[in-house]
Amino acid sequence: MSRLATQSLLTSIFVLLFFCYFIFALVADAQVTGSDVVERRAQLEQELANLEKEIAVQQAILQEKQRESVSFERDVTILNAQIKNAELSIQARIFEIRKLESEIGGKEVTIHELSQKIGREKTSLAQLLRRTRELDSYSLIEVVLGTKNLSEFFKDVDDFTSIKGALQESFDVLETTQNQTRKEKDILLEKQIEEEELKKIQELQKQRIISNKAEKDRILKISKGQEAAYQTIIRGIEKSAAAIRTELFALRGTDAIPFEKALEYANIVSQKTGVRPAFVLGVIAHESELGENVGQCLLTNSPAKGDGKGVNTGRIFKHVMKPDRDVDIFINILGRLGLDPFSMVVSCPPSYGYGGAMGPAQFIASTWVLYEGKVADLTGHNPPNPWIPLDAFMASGLLLKDNGAAKGGYQNERLAALRYFAGWTNAANPRYGFYGDAVMELANYYQGLITILQAN
Repeated sequence: MSRLATQSLLTSIFVLLFFCYFIFALVADAQVTGSDVVERRAQLEQELANLEKEIAVQQAILQEKQRESVSFERDVTILNAQIKNAELSIQARIFEIRKLESEIGGKEVTIHELSQKIGREKTSLAQLLRRTRELDSYSLIEVVLGTKNLSEFFKDVDDFTSIKGALQESFDVLETTQNQTRKEKDILLEKQIEEEELKKIQELQKQRIISNKAEKDRILKISKGQEAAYQTIIRGIEKSAAAIRTELFALRGTDAIPFEKALEYANIVSQKTGVRPAFVLGVIAHESELGENVGQCLLTNSPAKGDGKGVNTGRIFKHVMKPDRDVDIFINILGRLGLDPFSMVVSCPPSYGYGGAMGPAQFIASTWVLYEGKVADLTGHNPPNPWIPLDAFMASGLLLKDNGAAKGGYQNERLAALRYFAGWTNAANPRYGFYGDAVMELANYYQGLITILQAN
């Protein structure tokens, strides 16, 4: 058999192999997105939905009991509901993390399969290029002397060119798909890190609730379950007005101030915005307590714009501020205040995003400038300073008013707090509900202190 005849046979075989490979690739794609991952995701979503229904039940119990007058039964029911709610929320967070892990696993399988396909495509393309070079090496004399005529020869060449083009196109598509899948996996990993961070916060809140319940149990033991004795003990352990006036109100990024002064600021804010003073205090108190590295970073813009370091440790932090959103605005704000932007403490970045929040109300620079003019008008401080408590309180009240808090009522205030924390888009997401619950618990606590002060 001549070389050209052999080449023609190889061409036919290769065309057949190419189309067999193409069919195999389609089958493999179907297997990558098979039923196992889909079923697991559906199962987790159903379990998450069930948990969210249980959380809603506990939330209803909390609202109902908080409207009742103080009693031991009422207090214990509230604490039990809070603990149950915290446990269910943490469990829901765990299911969300598992769902993300399942999706990440699916992406990893897809990336692995695509890598294998790309390898096979490269091998096939290399073989085809070698055969194309063999065809190109024939002279016209060899073609004329061979068993094929010119038209058959060029048909072979066209067949190889067509297959080579199809392989190259398939290779490009696979590589693009693989890169896109990697990006999707990275997004899922970021969401998983955020869920882990939020879960830690919820666990800390649960421990605080359990500590409160332990105190109630201690009082029950002293009173031996008698309601009258319980009420007497409660009144005895409530802080007197004088004690409350000297209680330190811990604020992020500033020196502590007496509760009485914090209440004075909250009352001023309430007069200007219509937002309840106890709710303002609840939001700012919660903002002061969250996070292990809160208010412990400095912007350095080194090694990259937006990077910083720990104020005490010197540890390098990436993403202390979002470079294209906050850094330039932050420097401008500090310049107008006559302050060094590289020596003012801001919040360190959480594992899932950026830091850079300023002062007691924890505004990022790009949000602060939206309220700067209104704060200046209402406080007389021009420019206002996010580290000065009155300015921070006023900015917080204005934002909460825009979020709907001035309408009053449990649901409106809770939603306003969620918008403060997660933005309008994510406020209705059940995964952030714990923040709204915690703020309302603090607001209820501060309302109690305000009531005592007003009675004296």
